Amino acid sequence: MASDPTLRTLIHPVPYHSQWASPELVPEIIAGTVPAAEDPRWPEYGAKSPEEYAWWSWRLCGMACLRMALAYWRRPVPTAMDLATACLDAGAYVRHEDGLHGLVYAPFAAYVERHLGLLAESRPELPREELPALIGAGRLVLLSVHPAIRDADPEPPHRGGHLVLAVGVTPDHVVIHNPSGFPGHSQEFAHVDWRTLDRVYAGRGVVLGLREEEQ
Repeated sequence: MASDPTLRTLIHPVPYHSQWASPELVPEIIAGTVPAAEDPRWPEYGAKSPEEYAWWSWRLCGMACLRMALAYWRRPVPTAMDLATACLDAGAYVRHEDGLHGLVYAPFAAYVERHLGLLAESRPELPREELPALIGAGRLVLLSVHPAIRDADPEPPHRGGHLVLAVGVTPDHVVIHNPSGFPGHSQEFAHVDWRTLDRVYAGRGVVLGLREEEQ
């Protein structure tokens, strides 16, 4: 999909949440000049210590996306750590010696539907050509992309590995909230052209929406 003049611009007014407690510190945290444990707002994450916060904050892009969706649909928004703990219990995250496996889409979608009252569909195959119709139907979509989406790296080493939330489309772009984006550049309502998306998108994700009786 290149530019499609038949597409209308539609951007849902979704509140933004970073995967770190201080969105303005994301460039420094990613660059390593400010350790995540020194984020002064770490208690807001629901962590028990700066060290716990630092470990989890690098891994909870999916929880940041979920918190955005909950806020948009005016649901209670638990802390990132409360959601992460629930997802561990649900099998959507799996701890192991080397770190964390996840987000595992099927148990994540089941948890969201069972406990948070939203529709959630695991899509191990999600062609990006479907995004305009999904956004047009009022959905929000977690997309698996390479983190290089934040700076439009022309040659990322692979696709996937990071989750962003698709909140809109234009004829030339998908519009995303990026939990690890840079403020004023690639953080909220970032316009990513379709060709750039092709370079980073793994072709899978999770579709979120309201139940039919609430639409």
